[in-house]
Amino acid sequence: MPRRRIDVAASAIDYKNPDLLKRFVTESGKILPRRTTGMPARLHRKITRQIKRARAVLLMK
Repeated sequence: MPRRRIDVAASAIDYKNPDLLKRFVTESGKILPRRTTGMPARLHRKITRQIKRARAVLLMK
């Protein structure tokens, strides 16, 4: 499976920005793994936290 590099600024990652976060989630709602997105570990952890936070406040499914 080819890598799908997604470039994004760390400051743009926020739970109130579901359009950006949807790029890191599959259609079934699973968070894409780091090896697929090509993100550094620190940024991937931040994305994961923000996706889970957005789900908690019902901005994402």
